[in-house]
Amino acid sequence: FHEPKKLLRYLYDHLDKDQLEIDTINFSGPRFSHIDNRLMSLQLVKNGMTDAVMFDPQGNNVLPAAILYKKNILALRGSFRPVTKVNMDMYEHSLNMFLAENKVDKDNTLVIFEITLSNLRSEGEIDERDFMDRAELLCSLGQTVMISNFQEYYRVVEYFSAYTKARMGLAMGVNNLVDIFDEKYYRHLSGGILEAFGKLFYRDLKVFLYPMLGDDGEVINSENLKVHPRMKELYKFFKFNGKVVDIEGFDLHNLQVFSREVLKMISQGKTGWESMLPAGIAELIKKDQLFGYDPNKVLEESNS
Repeated sequence: FHEPKKLLRYLYDHLDKDQLEIDTINFSGPRFSHIDNRLMSLQLVKNGMTDAVMFDPQGNNVLPAAILYKKNILALRGSFRPVTKVNMDMYEHSLNMFLAENKVDKDNTLVIFEITLSNLRSEGEIDERDFMDRAELLCSLGQTVMISNFQEYYRVVEYFSAYTKARMGLAMGVNNLVDIFDEKYYRHLSGGILEAFGKLFYRDLKVFLYPMLGDDGEVINSENLKVHPRMKELYKFFKFNGKVVDIEGFDLHNLQVFSREVLKMISQGKTGWESMLPAGIAELIKKDQLFGYDPNKVLEESNS
């Protein structure tokens, strides 16, 4: 009990990972009062014991099958490092559009902020402190969080489809959609990109697309984005069939906000990043000194 991570691995003594899946775990009681169960969830995915784990806004681990069952699901994937106004603008507008769909029941809708394990790696290893920082902020905004080992979007949709046949939505930026139409991500599939797209778009699914600014300051959306020439007709097919729709009513100022720039400003002790984040998030980052925030560094920067 002194080493809960080791205890987890011992559960598989004499068992292969494909014989048994552990999809949720909770440590409780006086011996485990110091354990953060979200961190233990991360270990399940990291060790290959399950494909995805979820926790609620209170930070409690939840059984995915229990909360995904027969739900309308809207998923947003990101690094959320940290969560910015862009993420929340995308969330609010895509949710409004999703709820306006005739096959979507507001009372039966679940929004999931998903972080894939490939986004949690720092220099080859998963930075657990960094993971906790992101989780704390998303939970403070009242969101349900999922950690998965799904690099490709079609695998996320396949996972949800095991629990629900109801309409689903994916909210994403233009860059993410362009990546979906990149063949290099599907070389491991015998049917290549067509097999992946069959798994992705065969479902009752819509992509809600958040625009981006081009090099010349133009707004890029589903109408003028550029995919590989070989993929043009495939993209047109899905666009024509209403599988890809543009998010409307977005805030133009948010298109100039990037998580990586905010992160750099925080770690370098610069000011001005606070206005790029949702209400209350900057205060949390400062209070808990998340993402390398150092008040002394800020003083040095302002003095220089």
